[in-house]
Amino acid sequence: MTRRNLLNYLLGTGAFATLCAIFYPVLRFMIPPRIVESSASSVVAAKISEIKPNEGKIFKFGSKPGILIETSSGEYRAFSAICTHLDCTVQYRSDEKLIWCACHNGRYDLTGKNIAGPPPRPLEEFTVNVRGEEIVVSRG
Repeated sequence: MTRRNLLNYLLGTGAFATLCAIFYPVLRFMIPPRIVESSASSVVAAKISEIKPNEGKIFKFGSKPGILIETSSGEYRAFSAICTHLDCTVQYRSDEKLIWCACHNGRYDLTGKNIAGPPPRPLEEFTVNVRGEEIVVSRG
């Protein structure tokens, strides 16, 4: 191998390594990793003592948030806390007795139905069961 061939080989290898070092992070950023969805079909959202009438609480359901609401009449309701418009997290407004998305002023009633703003469909509703002192939420 001549000196010229050795230098060409080293320069080619260096250029290839540099291009890989530049484009690999870009490709990893552009292609999101696969996130395995939790196989849990039910979670303990809260204890009965943690939530009061006309109050809401955000809880974790797998990798996404959920919202648990105790209505003024003492009934528990649970929904996905992801707005159906742009995936913002919703919150409970006790003064208006509705679920509200702060991103674009989307509003849902206490059955999860979209009543105002840009959300195109209702929130996903979960099944709520009370077991002793725990409020258990499961996919319906």
